[in-house]
Amino acid sequence: MPRQTARALWLLTEPLHAVSYFDEGCRGLGRAIGLKGFWMGYFAARTAPLGAVDATLATAILGVFAPGMLARSLPAAWQSVAPARVLDARARSAAGALRAIDPAVEASAGRVTPALRTMVEDAPALARPLFAANRPLCDRADPVEALWQLATALREFRGDAHLAVLADHGLDGCEALVLAVACGRVPRDTMRQDRGWSEEEWAAAEERLRSRGLVDGQGGATGRGAAERARIEDSTNRLAARLLRPLPEAEADRLLRELRPVAHRVLAAGTLPFPNPMGLPAPATDGSGEGCGV
Repeated sequence: MPRQTARALWLLTEPLHAVSYFDEGCRGLGRAIGLKGFWMGYFAARTAPLGAVDATLATAILGVFAPGMLARSLPAAWQSVAPARVLDARARSAAGALRAIDPAVEASAGRVTPALRTMVEDAPALARPLFAANRPLCDRADPVEALWQLATALREFRGDAHLAVLADHGLDGCEALVLAVACGRVPRDTMRQDRGWSEEEWAAAEERLRSRGLVDGQGGATGRGAAERARIEDSTNRLAARLLRPLPEAEADRLLRELRPVAHRVLAAGTLPFPNPMGLPAPATDGSGEGCGV
């Protein structure tokens, strides 16, 4: 049950966080604060909680981006804008997007932020660098900015865990993406370019996975590859379930009920594409509960 609840928590909070990538106003954040385009803004926003990091550290912490892609943005971004300014701008723009999508989001924030804050404050920071860097940022006066930042801290906790699991399974960043594509979890047509890998790097990673029996000659997942990816997801859910420890089961259930209509309204707005690079599944229509059960 904790693993299922941890996955449900991700399904219901990831849409809130993800407006910062797909809302048109948020996508223009980089240029608005003096940076060169979407990707420089993206890398500055993801890493600003860590301070003015360089590309080498950011590559290791973000995990699945090609080193050269990060090197084109960092540390150059910090010559134009300080991390503190990026942090304020990303929170304001994300809150603005949520308010535009859901006029009731401020009332919802009042109901869900106490439980979200309890989880964030109780969770261990050890070996979770992006979560550790985002946690101190959750004390924002604006209730919707606080909601977005709490959702962001939770997703970075899960993301740190996921990268640890990938490493434990012997996958590098490019191999992890190739396997996710092979299993149909993320878009095949754009994933390589969106994460900055060359055709040669992608093909080499695919060949390494083929030699391990995880993908076939057409780039699809073998039965062994699908099982490996399912184990990765299960282990990620297991580690992310640590977030739920301070909440009694009834309170966790109530939190999910309160989050569901908020996530529903974000998804119904059409801001997030499906498929998407986060692997967030499309809203279910069969009552399964996957994808927020929309």
